Amino acid sequence: MADELKSDGENDPYALIERAAEILWERSQQAVDNQEADRVSDLAVAKLMTAAVKLYSAKTDGEGRTFKPILGNYDEIVTPTEALTAVTEVLRALRLGPMEFGLWSRRRPEEYHDEEFDEPSYSANKTLLRE
Repeated sequence: MADELKSDGENDPYALIERAAEILWERSQQAVDNQEADRVSDLAVAKLMTAAVKLYSAKTDGEGRTFKPILGNYDEIVTPTEALTAVTEVLRALRLGPMEFGLWSRRRPEEYHDEEFDEPSYSANKTLLRE
């Protein structure tokens, strides 16, 4: 695993995040597809979710913009059930409810739904499309 995480940008302390994201994406999809998500600890998932939420918030607040926080168009990768399960539990963990969510929701109503990521595209079966 250590070799997989090495990159040409070793002078950039954040370049590792880019490579780790690819590995985490691939391995997490493998765990879900093989019905082996139970092999990943709750703590590991909480660390990933916390890091993702904090990084997304820092980027959007710091850059004064929003961007689509999940891959895919509409529900081909993340289903509405998966999204609402995660969002509900994040709100619950912070002791927030629908009222607070409604007050905060869409404070910057930008139209990013049709924008493409600068990253490789993913197919409907959640695999990276190699070019």
